[in-house]
Amino acid sequence: MNTYTLASLAAYFLLMVAIGIYAWAKTRNTSEGYLLAGRDLGPAVTALSAGASDMSGWLLLGLPGALYASGLVEAWIAIGLTVGAALNWIIVAPRLREQTERLGNALTIPQFLANRFPEQGTVLRVVSAVVIVGFFTVYTASGMVGGGKLFETAFAGALPVTGLSDYMVGILLTAGIVLVYTTIGGFLAVSLTDFVQGMIMMVALVVMPLVILSDAGGTSGLDLASVPQPGFLSLTQGATLVGVISAVT
Repeated sequence: MNTYTLASLAAYFLLMVAIGIYAWAKTRNTSEGYLLAGRDLGPAVTALSAGASDMSGWLLLGLPGALYASGLVEAWIAIGLTVGAALNWIIVAPRLREQTERLGNALTIPQFLANRFPEQGTVLRVVSAVVIVGFFTVYTASGMVGGGKLFETAFAGALPVTGLSDYMVGILLTAGIVLVYTTIGGFLAVSLTDFVQGMIMMVALVVMPLVILSDAGGTSGLDLASVPQPGFLSLTQGATLVGVISAVT
């Protein structure tokens, strides 16, 4: 790895930690500040951080891999996610924001459910906590795997550690940096770092196709006739009703 690549990697990690320290200074006085950034995130940070947090490794690794392996029919996953996200923002989010403040200023989903349905409060707290811990453990693990895969591919040999593969170094670095800025700065740190990462992802998603097209000599240099199988560029080839419903949900 050359010096510039290593320097950019170090600068990125330092920026994430610096954001965590900034967020700590802004929100250290209240639980609402630490857990919800004082309910004062702007629309740009909220939207882009939510998108980056939700998609990240899935968008840059999982979906391209699925499309490469199975064809354009896998695009139903992206279609379903887009529609679902829009419905969440339009229908669920405004009501959840209003009701969490009105019902005891709930700071977490389990607390909100307990306040909303006090008769089943204890059960709802336990069940929602179990669901959150269970599913978010898998979600977090997938993010760590994405970090390890990225490091293994793009930064191989950057930090040689005896007995550890590049993949494991990537996982440990990713987990360590996330743990540091999350612990220090809470939800504001997570949102701001996700915003920065979302900007990087957005630029990459726009620039990389342009670079590939440039290297290929424009669209005329793309041989779409050489796709692996007939119907590879079809949204319906090989699709079933159950498969489409599963993908979009």
